[in-house]
Amino acid sequence: MSAPDAPAPSIVPLSDPDWEDRAVAALEAQQLVGVPTETVYGLAALTTDAALAALIAAKGRSAAKGITLALAWLDQAEAFAVVDDAARRLAHRFWPGPLTMVLPVAPGTSLPTLLTGDGESVGVRLPDHPVPRRLAGRLGPLALTSANLSGQPAALDARSVVAALEPFLALVVDGGPVRGGLASTVVRLGARGDRAGGDRSVEFLRDGPISRALILQALGPPSVPGEGS
Repeated sequence: MSAPDAPAPSIVPLSDPDWEDRAVAALEAQQLVGVPTETVYGLAALTTDAALAALIAAKGRSAAKGITLALAWLDQAEAFAVVDDAARRLAHRFWPGPLTMVLPVAPGTSLPTLLTGDGESVGVRLPDHPVPRRLAGRLGPLALTSANLSGQPAALDARSVVAALEPFLALVVDGGPVRGGLASTVVRLGARGDRAGGDRSVEFLRDGPISRALILQALGPPSVPGEGS
């Protein structure tokens, strides 16, 4: 596992034919890997307790916040989360893309507390970038958070990832400057709290590249009480 006295991380360009194998090997060794996405650079790890603890320590963030999982395809989420019709509508409209959905943990499923934060929900995203998707395709859903110290500006290129997190990194996959620069929109589905949009039960947790109006449009109009009865 990476530690403050670890050697300098490798920066591996996408032009290197071995980038995927090298990233997989590092992740399987419980190490942290910087990866490009369509928004900002991310910090990826396996979902083991050791790797998740290393990720949280590297960022200096609260363990209660939970960590998003990067998927290779939507069906991966069905193994641990409730993927209802609303989630499928949003996935069909905006995935791959800069949308994170926080979904209820499936009944009978146990996920690491460091991953869920509250033990009841988990964030999932299908990035519009081949690097995290290919890694998740080989290793299963990966813990993925922005590659920066908590509260600091997001990293927009590989060098910035190293500058922020060098002591904790094994390697960074260099995909060049990111296209976006704005972190993903985050919504909670099946929420008990703020239900913007009527009974569609969507809670907006963070504004991002996909607007609230587009989210509500994709979900469709709220049903009318008694309609269809």
